[in-house]
Formats: sequence, C-alpha cells, structure tokens
Amino acid sequence: MSAVTQQLMETDDLSIRTDLIPIFIMGKKYDVPSTLTIQKALEYAGYQLIRGCGCRGGICGACATVYRLPGSAKINVGLACQTVVLPNMYLTMIPFFPANRAVYDLDELEPDAQTILKYYPELAKCMGCNTCTKSCPMEIPVMEYISAALRGDIEKAAEISMSCVMCGICAARCPAELGQYNIGIMCRRITGKHIKPRADHVWEMIDRINSGRYETGLNELINSDVQKLRRLYVERQTEPHTGHEEWTPDNNSNL
Repeated sequence: MSAVTQQLMETDDLSIRTDLIPIFIMGKKYDVPSTLTIQKALEYAGYQLIRGCGCRGGICGACATVYRLPGSAKINVGLACQTVVLPNMYLTMIPFFPANRAVYDLDELEPDAQTILKYYPELAKCMGCNTCTKSCPMEIPVMEYISAALRGDIEKAAEISMSCVMCGICAARCPAELGQYNIGIMCRRITGKHIKPRADHVWEMIDRINSGRYETGLNELINSDVQKLRRLYVERQTEPHTGHEEWTPDNNSNL
C-alpha cells in the first residue's frame, strides 16, 4: 500500500472518492484516480520516478510503456506522460531498451545505402513485418523509413522519422532485432550534413556566439540569485499561442 493511499484511508477521504480504478503495475494492484496519466498514477501509487520521467510532456521518449487490457492478447504501447490509465490495465515501463549504436565520423559518411549497411548491417534482416510501425506511440510509419534507408533514400528516411522520440519500443518488438531509431537518427544527421542546403542563419548565429555577443547576459544570469532568476522568469515575454513563425519578443537585445 502506498503512502498516499494509507494517508487517504486514515483521513477517511478514500470513502468519498468514486473515481478510483484498479491498475496493475508490474503485477501489483493499485487503486488510482481514473483521470491520471500512467506517469502520475505511478507517483500516486508511491513510486519515485528517478529514471524514465524525462520531459513529462511527450517530447523525450523516456517513459516508454507497454500494457495489456483485460480480455485482450494485444500488447498496447504508449508514453506514460500522455497515456491515461484504464481499469485493470497491466503495465510496465521500459525506460531503456538496448540497441546497437554505431560510432562514426559524420564528415566521412556518404549519403547512400552502403553507408547505412556498413554501420548497421542488421538493416538487411528487416522482413517487412510492420511490427515496428504498430508499436510506435508516435504513429510513425517506422517500416517505411527503414525501407527507405535500405534502398538508399536517406532524405526520405530522415523525413519520415523526424517525429521519432527514440523511446525504443520499436526495437523492443522487432523480430529482426534492429535498432530502428538509431538508424533513423543517422539518416537525419546525414541529411542535414550532406543533402540539405546549408542553413546560413545557423552560421550567422555561430558567428554571434564566437564574437562574445552573449557573454555579458550569460554572466549576469550566472551571478544572479534565485529571487532575481524567478523574477526574470515570471516577467519574461512569452510567445503567444497564435504567434507567427517569425515571432520575436519586443526586447531583441538577447537575440
């Protein structure tokens, strides 16, 4: 029994709650509010998330989760920070799944299939079963970018895999034992380095950094106390939800 549940029972608050549902975390039953995400339900049940919590906003992919529902043999997948609990779900998190990660010098790579196969020869084992796509919580057609990489269409593989959060569920389910997400990020790196046109604004920003333009502002932040940092954070001008792509704050001195 978690400390939170024990406290509720002692204060009789548990008796007035009508939204609690049972879930099973690594085989153990807990009653949690039905509106919680899996991540919040874990914390409600008393788990302290040291690994596998990350950004908590569906960006980092650190909270990969697999679960089954009653009466179904299907293994469902999701990110714990986004997936809402369901009654009697059996779940466990996979904060990390091992996969081969090649070491390479990006400057020396050629944008072709031979390069990918050199560093990830297991790519040739792909049997086109589409299990990777069915497993992806981001609904990426994973098999399509793997097929593109295999035929040497590196740019296409980069484009399709762009939304990958590298949670590793595809690798966990792959019968050919590929590390799809590492192949995808290699394709994106090669595309950025060797295929896409040079982004001049990036080099302009690098020149600004090297010129020392931001040193004064950074040093001011480093030497500020907590209260000042909090005030700067609260008073900052935030980008409006309906802001256009080229939006900038009124004070452009730090840009």
